[in-house]
Amino acid sequence: MTQVVIEPTKGWLDLQLKAVWQYRELLGFLVWRDLKARYKQTALGVLWMVLQPLVSMLIFTLLFGILLNVPSGNSPYPIFAFSALLPWNYFSSSLTRATHSVVGQANLVTKIYFPRLIIPLSGILSGLVDFAISFGLFLVLIAIYQLPLRVEILLLPLFLLLAMLTALGFGLWLSALNVRFRDVTQLIPFIVQIWMYATPVIYGSQLLPAQYRWILGFNPLTGVVEGFRWALLGQRGLLEIGWPFWLSVGVTLIVLVSGLVFFRRTERTFADII
Repeated sequence: MTQVVIEPTKGWLDLQLKAVWQYRELLGFLVWRDLKARYKQTALGVLWMVLQPLVSMLIFTLLFGILLNVPSGNSPYPIFAFSALLPWNYFSSSLTRATHSVVGQANLVTKIYFPRLIIPLSGILSGLVDFAISFGLFLVLIAIYQLPLRVEILLLPLFLLLAMLTALGFGLWLSALNVRFRDVTQLIPFIVQIWMYATPVIYGSQLLPAQYRWILGFNPLTGVVEGFRWALLGQRGLLEIGWPFWLSVGVTLIVLVSGLVFFRRTERTFADII
């Protein structure tokens, strides 16, 4: 008979990452259950993942590409906008799921032991399916506009990983806070909406005067969006300056590490509060 010994963690940096790997089957189950719940009893199913970015692209093209004539470099504005909507939609949906995840899994949290980190992580991983569907649509649009695929597209997984880490870092903070303060649930839609306009999704970083572009580096999503546009379209944006992009990456790492520590230090109270 296999015996499992549960011991208290020691130190602030004991994140139990090894335990997450040991419970990987539970992680896979939560991801699968999230996907089933998302598309169960829906008339269109996965087509929602095609319609959402497509409709957003059309609206942005009409308002910002045609009416306001926002510059899009050497790329057609629909492609310009869609290349940024790919990481943005993944981030926003993953952040929302991660924020609600712990409260939504209250029945598990209060009954059995497992690394609580698995719960928000499952929300981040399940979004990869939606991203893959949207990326397939992007390839179709590339073929329609007869644009070449760049060799830099091979680096796209690195920028996707950066988007995952960003969503996880903020998701850990917000999911832990949401257990104690349910106001976070009400704030999330507002935060996501404001955050999108603060991120160069519908506009490029070149729209800002050169002396002010570095400010965008404090937004961790800037590095993700600019990385996607460079890999897919060849638009360097903040990468031309260099250090603001790495500032964006640095902010992501700070939020991720601090989120892991904060989540681990507060998870011991989840069952009592929920």
